[in-house]
Amino acid sequence: MSEIRTEAPPAASVDGIAAELRAAVDRGVTRPRAYREQQLEGLVRMLLQHASEWEAALKADLGKSEIEAHLTEIGYVVAEARAARRSLRRWMAPTRVAAPLALQPATARTVAEPLGATLIIAPWNYPLHLALAPLIGAIAAGDAAVVKPSELAPATSRLLARLAPEHLDPRSVRVVEGAVDETTALLEQRWDLIFYTGNGTVARVVAAAAAKHLTPTVLELGGKSPVYVHRSADIAAAARRIAWGKWINAGQTCVAPDHIRVDREVADELVEQLRRATAEQLGDARTSPDFARIVNGRHLERLRGLLGSGSVVTGGEVDADARYIAPTILTDVAEDAPVMQEEIFGPILPVLPVDGVDGFIETMSGRDKPLALYVFARDRDAVRRVERETSSGGLGINIAVAHVGAAGLPFGGVGESGSGAYHGRHSFEVFSHRKAVLSKPTAVDTLRVIYPPFTELRGRIAKRILG
Repeated sequence: MSEIRTEAPPAASVDGIAAELRAAVDRGVTRPRAYREQQLEGLVRMLLQHASEWEAALKADLGKSEIEAHLTEIGYVVAEARAARRSLRRWMAPTRVAAPLALQPATARTVAEPLGATLIIAPWNYPLHLALAPLIGAIAAGDAAVVKPSELAPATSRLLARLAPEHLDPRSVRVVEGAVDETTALLEQRWDLIFYTGNGTVARVVAAAAAKHLTPTVLELGGKSPVYVHRSADIAAAARRIAWGKWINAGQTCVAPDHIRVDREVADELVEQLRRATAEQLGDARTSPDFARIVNGRHLERLRGLLGSGSVVTGGEVDADARYIAPTILTDVAEDAPVMQEEIFGPILPVLPVDGVDGFIETMSGRDKPLALYVFARDRDAVRRVERETSSGGLGINIAVAHVGAAGLPFGGVGESGSGAYHGRHSFEVFSHRKAVLSKPTAVDTLRVIYPPFTELRGRIAKRILG
């Protein structure tokens, strides 16, 4: 295998980059397992050798603490890349399947092939994690990839653009910075897969551009992920886990609890426990090193406009200069309030009472299917009903958000919350083509009985074999 070049390629236009990367795949550059393993090792080195720089970039973009940066971004991606490297031999191995009796003797298998040149468009809320986790799948599958980081997280974007060519082979991995113009230029090209994480409005633009070339897409979107708290739940434990899942990254998480539906008879207790859990975890959030900031002024003003949608139990403070909105719990929220009309994507948590499981399931009827749904209950029948009678990308039972960290589980949405899934082996599969291979020896031609002309005897034999 040739030595990986570590110098960045000469600056060039985005035009033609898809064809250039596809050519590298076609030449076989990315196909050897050793090459893929080396690239995954390079990605890990890029993160660990420059950990302090990543921490600083994430702090500048989103106010993330060092620990949060490692838990949700740096450490997560390192673990995913290492797991992929350990599993690569097994993932790449052909998978045997049974050949039908009518074709015997024969063998059948599926072979994973690289799709080719892929485009990964990342969002701003987890700007490192959501740029590199899909890239792990592309590298493992033997694809080439362009990563387009979000311009709304400029420090992370700049650092990724600088470090990637030092640790990853520019023949197969490129980082393209920019905004709408650069993304539009990329989408005009023919890709073999487009992987987009973001909102539904942009996803429609991506899907329309992909359709012109019949390019498959993976769309990781979001939605109003609800929490249902049943009267049988451990209310204090539920409050702690919901608060953690909601306030991490200041609520700017695609699977964060968007709002809570709680059985009416325990609603007041839950609100009080949420208030206590928030105080225990963050204290004075304005000065807490563990509470992130809103990404920019535009998003802050959007969130400020939602604060009047109900009665503020705790929080409500805004400091625009510091990009700070306090963790806020709202009650007395109407179904048609502004906060209930869009994905909140910030540190505002409405709590609405419902009348039991029936009441909660009724609120889900006819609505867009969310990326995640959470149920807190010790009553098994209540849990089973929620699992069976609702649909969502993922379901957390007595836990919020944490299913994202279970690499064996596929992560993805359904309907308006997305299409396609990744993480762990699912990342390898979504960036691969499973080619069907059937092999039959020619020493004895058992197919002669179904060759024409069809005599009466051959017809009877063929019907018996095939029927």
